[in-house]
This record gives sequence, structure tokens and C-alpha cells, in this order.
Amino acid sequence: MKKKVAFYTLGCKLNFSETSTIARHFNDEGFDRVDFSEKADIYVINTCSVTENADKRFKTIVKQAQKNNEKAFVAAVGCYAQLKPQELANVNGVDLVLGATEKFKITDYINDLSKNDFGEVHSCEIEDADFYVGSYSIGDRTRAFLKVQDGCDYKCTYCTIPLARGISRSDALENVLKNAKEISKQKIKEIVLTGVNIGDYGKGEFGNKKHEHTFLDLVTQLDKIKGIERLRISSIEPNLLKNETIDLVSKSRAFVPHFHIPLQSGSNEILKKMKRRYMSELYIDRVSKIKEVMPHACVGVDVIVGFSGETDEHFLETYNFLNTLDISYLHVFTYSERDNTEAINMDGVVPAKVRSKRSKMLRGLSVKKRRAFYESQIGSQRTVLFESENKGGYIHGFTENYVKVKAPWNPELVNTLHEVKLSKIDEDGLVRFEFLEVLSK
Repeated sequence: MKKKVAFYTLGCKLNFSETSTIARHFNDEGFDRVDFSEKADIYVINTCSVTENADKRFKTIVKQAQKNNEKAFVAAVGCYAQLKPQELANVNGVDLVLGATEKFKITDYINDLSKNDFGEVHSCEIEDADFYVGSYSIGDRTRAFLKVQDGCDYKCTYCTIPLARGISRSDALENVLKNAKEISKQKIKEIVLTGVNIGDYGKGEFGNKKHEHTFLDLVTQLDKIKGIERLRISSIEPNLLKNETIDLVSKSRAFVPHFHIPLQSGSNEILKKMKRRYMSELYIDRVSKIKEVMPHACVGVDVIVGFSGETDEHFLETYNFLNTLDISYLHVFTYSERDNTEAINMDGVVPAKVRSKRSKMLRGLSVKKRRAFYESQIGSQRTVLFESENKGGYIHGFTENYVKVKAPWNPELVNTLHEVKLSKIDEDGLVRFEFLEVLSK
């Protein structure tokens, strides 16, 4: 009987791409992949440590694995496993913890699947995480996440990612293009470019600090690959989003008019405390440039509330800044103190109740912004890619500019592209439409 392996991924698109790559390693070793809710011989949990919630969820997920099979071997990999390996190893039921460089060699560490009395740890010094391992997700969704870059050289005072993933380094352009072609052969319609700091692409491409290629080189070459219907840029820093890239997307064959740009705060004083590499004026300029050449573009924003030293005045400055900006939605993060960061020792700690209140205010603003963006798109013709899930008798999809639509469930629509006319917003805040043309099945 083949051994069965199941995976659970916490965190970002980058983690999903790496989980999928690790899963292929298991497949090469003769394992059968099953859903995490099923009985398996080994459960692999890819951890995240961006927020405190991701840390707390880990124990719950381990318990779920033990409930499925109390004799199963449980392995933890990823960012939290790199930052606090011993803490994870001490969680009841965990047998193996692998850090940043070891996670891609997980099958080498599994000699047998016997339960351990104590979690076994293999974790490198983060300075040793200086080589690149390419990854992409495939077979899980109607879109693929393609990793092009890893690590970060920025020193934001709240962030543990450089401690968990190491220095900024990039996949070779030739290899990225090869992976993109492999994905296109699987009839996947959309590729999302992902990494820790993808705008820094090119640094460390061949093991050195120089930029052999730039992010503009990357997107220019990817846009030429036949067989890829859509390319989407995931989160990109505002200081690294150049006019040339925006112009390329506006004229692109495959890149879609959707940008997700971290802001974190609308207050220049707080941005300085965070050691971000831009001020709010640059952010306004980036959004204005996008809307100038692509008025229909979707612009998403990351923002952190409750950072140490953020007064009511600072928060209102952020709220008003976002309220007047031509953006489409917000991803709101409540600041949580992380060990070994500069910010943990800062004065002006914001009470938890105040952080929660500010978070609710910005989430409410996000609902308002998304509604306004959707309303601006009513009557326009867009291209929809349909997802694979049946949610309460409906199928959902996204336009190229990230408007979420719904229609009665029809399995024949899964992973197909259709030209539609957006007609109205329903009671769930999603957009209904009229079919115009089948573009790709």
C-alpha cells in the first residue's frame, strides 16, 4: 500500500507555491496525496509567522491531524518553523521541524514514520539561507502561483520575514520562463507571480548581489509566452513599481490591470518609524499613474493598524488618506508584536481594544471602497475566469480587474474564460452579468 501524505498551508501565496513543490517531491517518492481532512500517514504543515493568529492556529491544525489519525507523523516547515523551531517541536504530536533551507529536502529526513517522543529539529542559521529553490503551485486551483523571488533585504521594524527567509534572491530568468511554460501546458489559465519582495527581482539571480535582470525584464519576457491567458502581479512595493512596468501592463497581452501595493500607514511619521522606503506622496503618485493609463484598474492596499506610537491623529491621517485615494479594497492587519524586531521595544504601545476598533473602521472603509469600485464597473464588458468550487449552488469567478462575479453552479464553466457584461450588484455584494462570448475552454 502506498503511504498517504496531506498538506496544510498557512499564510501567503508564496507558501502555497512552496507547499505544492514539496508535494511533488512526495509524489516522486511514491506517496499518494490526500486532503488534510482525510486519514494520512504523514501530515505536513507549512507555517506562517506574519501575525500572532497564524502562530496560534498551528496548534489547532496539529490537533486536527491527530484527530484524523493519532498515529500519523506530523512535520512542520516554513517561516514559524525557522523562527521558533523548538517552540513548534514542543507542541504535542509534532515529530519533525524543518527550517528555511531544510524544508525542500523533507523526504530525506523521513527515514520511517514512527512517532517521536520529542519533535526532532533541523534548522539552519538564517545566514545560510542564501540559495534559491524555485517553486510553483499546480493542480490545486484554476490559477497557479509562480515563485520568482525569495527573502528580503529591507529592514522594516515590525517584520520577521528577513529572519525567517533570509536575504533577497531571485530565480534565474530562464528558469522562471521554463516553469511558466510548464504551467501553461497544464491548461491553467492564470499565473500569479509571487515572492517576498518581487519588485526586487533580479537581485541574487546567480548567487550575487547584482541585478542581472530587472522586474521589468521579467514581466516583458513572461508576456511573450504563448499559452498563458492571464498573468497577475501579486503584492509589489510602491518604491519598486516603476512607470515602465505600469505602462507595460497597460499595453500587455496577458498581464491584467490589477495591482496590490502595500501602504501600511498613511502617516509619514509612522512610515518613518516602520522604516518603510517611501512616503505617502510616492504612494499617491503610484496610484495616480495607474489610474491615468488604466482607469478601470483594481488597486488593493495593505495597511497595518495599531503600530506602536500610532496616535488617534496618526490613525485618522491614514483613514482620511485612504478615503480620498482612488483604490478598490483594503487588506487590514492588526499590528502584533513579534520577537526580535526593532518595533517590539518601541514606546507608545496601542491598547488591544483600540487596535481592534481601528481595524473595524478600516474594514468598513474597505467594504465601501470595493462597492464603489464595483459600481464603477457596471455596464462594462470584462473577461471572467471561473473558479472550481460550488459555493451554495453558485460558481464564482474574477474579471481581469478583480471584480468578483457569481452565477448559478455549472461545472462546465470551471476554468473557462468568458466575455461578459457586468449588469448589477446583488445582495451579497457580488456582481451579476450577461454572457457575451466564450473565449477559452
